[in-house]
Amino acid sequence: MAAILIFAFSSCNKSGEVNELNDNTGGYNVTLKDSYDREVTLDKEPERVVSVAPSITEIIFALGQQGKLVGRTDYCDYPEEVQNIESIGNIDQPNVEKIVELQPDIVITSTIFTKEMLQKLEEAGVKVAIFQAEKDFEGVYDIIENIGLLLNARDEANSVVAEMKEKVELVKSKVDGLEKPSVYYVMGYGEYGDYTAGRDTFIARMIEMAGGKNAADDVEGWKYNIESLLEKDPDILICSKFYASKAGIESADGYKELSAVRGGKLFEIDNNMLDRQGPRVADGLLELARIIHPEAFE
Repeated sequence: MAAILIFAFSSCNKSGEVNELNDNTGGYNVTLKDSYDREVTLDKEPERVVSVAPSITEIIFALGQQGKLVGRTDYCDYPEEVQNIESIGNIDQPNVEKIVELQPDIVITSTIFTKEMLQKLEEAGVKVAIFQAEKDFEGVYDIIENIGLLLNARDEANSVVAEMKEKVELVKSKVDGLEKPSVYYVMGYGEYGDYTAGRDTFIARMIEMAGGKNAADDVEGWKYNIESLLEKDPDILICSKFYASKAGIESADGYKELSAVRGGKLFEIDNNMLDRQGPRVADGLLELARIIHPEAFE
């Protein structure tokens, strides 16, 4: 659970600008400025790619570029076929030596990838592009389009983004004008502390877009406390199917006293559709809207 939370809590800022340069002879030349403000240049289409983030892996598959993927982390588990690709270790401590051994043309990762690991790869002559987590859908669209540019899959990226936008517009049309119940998203609880999506997070933005009011809009970041939660007593609680699950919350001190828990308004969701900023966040938004406003989808 700790590693999942680390990934979900990574910093949120806009990724760098991208420039594409193609000479008149049709040569392949792409320059990208990533989230560490580093220029990454590819002078040929990459054939061997390593992903060091589940969201990046999902984007690569959605673009139909999985044939280029030669390495992924242990946490890259979607789609199912990704299990056939060699692992380079944990998301927060990948095996740098293994990455070098795979001889990638480029490594694509999030900012969980430390500058120390980056330095080791650069010293080994490996190109790395780093994308930070975003605060809104426009940022996610940018990441998908940037990866499409890197992998020579711009048309595919445009199609993926267009499909995502259709789902977002569907949600907007369904929840527009409806009352906004208060919603608390459970990311963690109990002996390790209470965690949720504060007002400055991408998930908080998704709750608002799905027609809810984020119950944790009084804090920034991820840390919360049970006393404030009990005082607010939100209308709806949403938790993960995989950790911080419904069964545990229903018996947890404090949480079991909440009106939403006692009144059957505690719902589970695949948190990967919210945490991983790839194509499935549009599906996550749609699922959130169905939970918050089931009447709009009848």
